[in-house]
Amino acid sequence: MTIGFIGLGNMACAMIGGMLKKNMVSPDEICGSAKTQTTLDRCKKEFGIRTMPDNASAAAASDILFLAVKPVFFPEVIGEIKDSLKEGTVVVSIAAGKTVSYIEELFGRRIKLIRCMPNTPAMVLEGCTAVVRGEAVSDEEMEQIKKILSSFGTVHEVPERMMDAVVGVSGSSPAYVFLFIEAMADGAVLAGIPRKQAYEMAAQSVLGSAKMVLETGLHPGALKDMVCSPGGTTIEAVKVLEEAGLRAAVMDAMEACIEKSKNL
Repeated sequence: MTIGFIGLGNMACAMIGGMLKKNMVSPDEICGSAKTQTTLDRCKKEFGIRTMPDNASAAAASDILFLAVKPVFFPEVIGEIKDSLKEGTVVVSIAAGKTVSYIEELFGRRIKLIRCMPNTPAMVLEGCTAVVRGEAVSDEEMEQIKKILSSFGTVHEVPERMMDAVVGVSGSSPAYVFLFIEAMADGAVLAGIPRKQAYEMAAQSVLGSAKMVLETGLHPGALKDMVCSPGGTTIEAVKVLEEAGLRAAVMDAMEACIEKSKNL
């Protein structure tokens, strides 16, 4: 089996790195094409995968083909590969905003197509991927794709109408979290903690807090209340965050992200 990638950007590399760390496949079972030779050379050096001279060659070699290019390039790229795609190849799109019907229209025929939205924590085996199944995909093929995707995190099968919201809550959200960690570290540095230590302490606190939500099953509000002692330091900080409109800002940011996904 050959797993192909058209596009070897950050998201594709996160997925490839996750698959290889989990020994889901060997490097010689992955091939990829990219726009520049620099990108091809970097991925070959980092992962040991097979690099292809063009997109059509990657498509022809693949049993499972990930389309990992920006949505704006889909018409051009699919135009290059649609006649090279083998019968029976499962195509997996990771593009935000591009529906199953839109992609099949570009191919000019019904294909075995799965739409998914992963995120970059796949690189450390903590990804979150939502998947939408096309009508031509069999149960066995769907399970195979989910197994591959679960090698680097959790997988959630969703109806296609939810995919734009998925972009907001998991696809793009690592950036929000990184921004929050950076802000916390800046605050720690302001208070005298060395920069490296500040990043490590802030990141570990976010990691541990997320793990508590997932493993305890408690409502985030209940976990927040456990930290907020009466008249204490934490409730003072929470008051400032509420006054600054943290919740509304996050919700507004997600709304903007989701609306952008709808209009891609």
